[in-house]
Amino acid sequence: MKTQHYLRWSLPAGFLLAVAALALAVWSYGYRQALNGLAERSAADLALASDRVSTQLQVYQELAVLTAEHPVLADLSTPEARSAAAELLRAVADKTAALDVFFAAADGRVLAAAEGVTGASVAKEDYFIRAAQGALGTGHGVLPAEGKRAYFYAAPAFSSEGRVRGALVVVADVGDVEQTWRGSLPAVFFTDERGEVFIANRTELLFWQRGADGQNPSVTGRDYFAGYEIWSLEGSPYLPAQALHLTVGLPVIGMTGEILVDVAPARRIALLQAAALAAVCLALGAMLFIVMERRRTLAEANAVLESRVEQRTRDLSAANTRLRREVREREEAEAALKRAQEDLVQAGKLSALGQMSAGISHELNQPLMAIQQYAENGAAFLERGKAERTGENLGRIADMAARMARIIKNLRAFVRNESEPMGQVDLVQVIDAAVELTAPRLKADHIDLRWDAAACGGVVHAWGGEVRLTQVFVNLINNAADAMQGQVEKVISITVDTGPRLQVRVQDSGPGIKEPEKMFDPFYSTKAVGSSEGMGLGLSISYGLVQSFGGNIRGANTGGGAVFTVELEPWREGEKKGDAA
Repeated sequence: MKTQHYLRWSLPAGFLLAVAALALAVWSYGYRQALNGLAERSAADLALASDRVSTQLQVYQELAVLTAEHPVLADLSTPEARSAAAELLRAVADKTAALDVFFAAADGRVLAAAEGVTGASVAKEDYFIRAAQGALGTGHGVLPAEGKRAYFYAAPAFSSEGRVRGALVVVADVGDVEQTWRGSLPAVFFTDERGEVFIANRTELLFWQRGADGQNPSVTGRDYFAGYEIWSLEGSPYLPAQALHLTVGLPVIGMTGEILVDVAPARRIALLQAAALAAVCLALGAMLFIVMERRRTLAEANAVLESRVEQRTRDLSAANTRLRREVREREEAEAALKRAQEDLVQAGKLSALGQMSAGISHELNQPLMAIQQYAENGAAFLERGKAERTGENLGRIADMAARMARIIKNLRAFVRNESEPMGQVDLVQVIDAAVELTAPRLKADHIDLRWDAAACGGVVHAWGGEVRLTQVFVNLINNAADAMQGQVEKVISITVDTGPRLQVRVQDSGPGIKEPEKMFDPFYSTKAVGSSEGMGLGLSISYGLVQSFGGNIRGANTGGGAVFTVELEPWREGEKKGDAA
């Protein structure tokens, strides 16, 4: 028993450990992938910031090189020459936003300056020592008077003998350089050879000094994951607690570009991936555990049942004979019930078939007559050798046959409560089709049909089924024509009202409706029984079809005939409606 209990709980525990290991592996992989993407974007941001700083400082470098050989600076031995040089350097500083531009002699004494005091010496400055050797000198520092951070470019000026006679120094404002990209990127800063932050887009990073262990005093830890350096930071609300640290060397300005990017989003992505996988695995494991528990419970119950069955075998053997007799009686009763159900289904099928046949005999009379007429016309054209006209008649016969097939399908759908998919229908085109189908009959009966499609103002979209809606208007036109038999004046008018609810009126000049309350009843007709003109299903079918569109149809007497009004829902763009049964 203890062994079974141990096995029962050891499998879930092992499964949980496996899920934890898999989730850890997914987290590690997802974190690595997220760090790869983050490192690529951060490297691009760092390269962009480095290019900005180098490019902006490069302007001052070129300024120093180009101005060093200016003719005004060729000879500064007289006060007048030094005054003219000062004016020149002042103009250059004003136009380039430099903090100062000055010219120092070979001994380091300042002879002319835009802002500084002449007579001072820069002989001990690294940038001037480099320029005195005939090369471009660079340096950076904080100006003691203004307290501004400055970057120095010193370009040597040569005499006609090729000796260095002095150097032109341009003092660039580092704060002005930072204005163009401050705050637009993650924490980006540039450190000098001492590890001190001299340029940064975060003011709290300025003048950070690396310690002897190579870390900043605010860096509490440094880890490595997938080859990337991750810093743990504290002491600033504007810096991430854990950040990806990337560097790039900038020998042009003698500094190192560095960037700190928050890795919290990468950790969240990896955590969500691992959590999603763990949730799926746990859900599947729970389902499997439930299934196993159910199987175990069923097995235990089955064992109990088997023991009880063994105990009651003798009692059941005695009752077995009675049960067999009852089974035979039940089987005979079920067979009789099945035969009765089959008879009812067959009776329902015969009833539906009778309704469909009645509808077909009424609805296909006009298309069959049209097919006969087109066939006779085609034969006549064929005898005359007019193959093109014959083809046109054959094409119309094919169209009529297709129309008959669609009408049969619609009648079957009406009888069986079926429907074709409904949607956007061009109401004007439907009425045109109904008029076209009934035109031969109206012409033969000398009936004037008044229908102006242009009066509708173009396309009128309604909600319904094209074939079934065409059938409705064909029925209404044919009923109107039947009602005007024997009349002197035979006029049918069709109008469309495009108000909030679409209304189509079919009005005739006949005697009107004798029993308006019965006009939509099936098999109600004023024609002789058994006549070929119809069996009273047209209006009933039309009523059912319009109702299936969510519309309504009503009839009324006008004093000079009858009018049937079909109300339909207009089609609204973007509105979804379910198909009516």
